Amino acid sequence: MSYARDDNPTFGSAERMLAELEGAEDALLFSSGMAAAMAVVQTLAPGDHIVAPRVMYWGLRNWLQKFCTQWGIGLTLFDATDPAALPRAVETGRTRLVWIETPCNPTWDVIDIAAAADVAHDAGAVLAVDSTVATPVLTQPLALGADIVMHSATKYLNGHGDVVAGALAARSADSELWQRIREVRADGGAILGSFEAWLLQRGLRTLFLRVRAASRSAQAIAEHFDGHPQVEAALYPGLPGCAGHDIACRQMRGGFGGMLSLRIRGGESAALAVVRRCNVFIPATSLGGVESLIEHRYTIEGASSPIPPDLLRISVGIEATGDLVADLQQALDQGV
Repeated sequence: MSYARDDNPTFGSAERMLAELEGAEDALLFSSGMAAAMAVVQTLAPGDHIVAPRVMYWGLRNWLQKFCTQWGIGLTLFDATDPAALPRAVETGRTRLVWIETPCNPTWDVIDIAAAADVAHDAGAVLAVDSTVATPVLTQPLALGADIVMHSATKYLNGHGDVVAGALAARSADSELWQRIREVRADGGAILGSFEAWLLQRGLRTLFLRVRAASRSAQAIAEHFDGHPQVEAALYPGLPGCAGHDIACRQMRGGFGGMLSLRIRGGESAALAVVRRCNVFIPATSLGGVESLIEHRYTIEGASSPIPPDLLRISVGIEATGDLVADLQQALDQGV
């Protein structure tokens, strides 16, 4: 079966724009971020092996665990906070895909892309990077050695909450892997509609303005609440005290992104109370839009989540920084 929309000038234009932003030879749009990620994994064969971080987008992690079990593909999840964990997890000659996400959602640990590329390539594997949070504004993984870059284009690339889309960009358009990915997309029909592609291209025109504004505000919010008496920890790559700060300084430029998390003193009940008291921040589970969002990740992910129940994930929008700080401040100051 072949789908007519697999070759469409409307999304071809958006793909070329994304390829240029990523410094890629080619890019492909998909019907969702999950569809894009799944297309990479579905090029593998039974007996192959995947390595991925333990803390990552929970939907993909859960799907990987199910899919790999069903299809006889090995899966090893590593601790992104331990620089030695990735090399230990890779099996030379068996590992075919190293999948990383940086910063890692929702603890925002930073993985060294160049080092991960060396590990993957030495083992005969490819490196794919989920760069949804960093965006090509802040990081270009292909220039650091990655083979594939993935985006949930629903988030920052679109930026307005009115498109569900995914994207992949490739360092080499002639690689066997990239041709198999093209086939997976064409055969499965995981293709974006023309109108959605047009909306995505509209969003890309303001990408740099939005990401830079969100990054500035996120930095200010993280600095303000780092050490706050009601905050156990502020998690943000732009804070010098965060473990991945030095790596982030090397591979991110112009800011550290619009995502941060706060661990609230008093545990789960205190964290949920903060969400209820916010007025500017909207309690919702997406990210990367122009509106600021806040959510309790443990509630979203469930009991199997590795995320601590005191953690609040914050997606910073483009509202006035002072208003955002004040909203969180009043929500925290009310106590448990």
